[in-house]
Amino acid sequence: MSAPRILITGVAGFIGNHVALRLLREGRAVAGLDSVNSYYDPALKEARLARLGGEGYAFHRLDLADRDGLEAVFREGRFTHVIHLAAQAGVRHSLTDPHAYAASNLTGFLNVLEGCRHHGVEHLIYASSSSVYGAVTAMPFSIHQNVDHPVSLYAATKKANELMAHSYSHLYRLPTTGLRFFTVYGPWGRPDMALYLFTRAILAGTPIDVFNDGRMLRDFTYIDDVVEAVVRLLDRPAAPDPAWDGNHPDPGTSRAPYRLYNVGNAEPVELTAMIAMLEAKLGRRAVLNLLPMQPGDVPATSADIADLARETGFSPRTPLATGIDRFVDWYRAYHDA
Repeated sequence: MSAPRILITGVAGFIGNHVALRLLREGRAVAGLDSVNSYYDPALKEARLARLGGEGYAFHRLDLADRDGLEAVFREGRFTHVIHLAAQAGVRHSLTDPHAYAASNLTGFLNVLEGCRHHGVEHLIYASSSSVYGAVTAMPFSIHQNVDHPVSLYAATKKANELMAHSYSHLYRLPTTGLRFFTVYGPWGRPDMALYLFTRAILAGTPIDVFNDGRMLRDFTYIDDVVEAVVRLLDRPAAPDPAWDGNHPDPGTSRAPYRLYNVGNAEPVELTAMIAMLEAKLGRRAVLNLLPMQPGDVPATSADIADLARETGFSPRTPLATGIDRFVDWYRAYHDA
């Protein structure tokens, strides 16, 4: 059997770039795809891309909504595995530019599914989100819970991705694995995420916006742990669950080759505690601008990772303080701050 050929979409993005770098270091053949759009500073995306290269690597600058272009990439690439991490991200931005989410997260995902279906892909791993839990308050969040009450369009598109994936797993026996990521952070992270925003503001001496008066619990998950989970699942294609019962349907598994996993640290931390750790690392106090809860936000997230641990033997466990130290060191070096 020939070595796997892996397509990673969103390779200029935070998670996609780290996954690609890990696989390339392992000697895997990787093709990366990204539109390098301007949702946040493209210079950061270009800097991430500059980290990738070497024998066995190819890059395609392409929008997922370009159906013909993506079809050509699949046809020429002959991929065995696809790691689909490209998406229009951001809960709050989905309130102001909903059409961007339909184009990327729905049409784009359909094009990826079609590419996998028609070109013999053996396993599709795709990014879902903890946002799909929406109005659910029973914690820790489990993949075996029903998640039919999203509170943002972004969350609705991620739930839609899971449903679309299931239909292709059922109809075409395409093994699909959806990963619900919980507040991923670390070096080379997204500038629209809280840790990046807070670090920039504290160093500049400007106030930081703290929603729900800081009474937010988040399951912060360090990027290296996320990468480890993705890599361990890559060669474990989703398989049908022989115990699945249509009279009592389990949302996390299926008679089809379909699986879902939470990828979280399983140790929620209050936002105020995260800020205190960041202040300690920076040696500066934050100026807090306390604000009410924002539309589309949820007060708390907490991941049940039992299924991930059982399947892979791995549980994310990087302490938040350790991850913040590493992020700040990277931030200061990258921004010369």
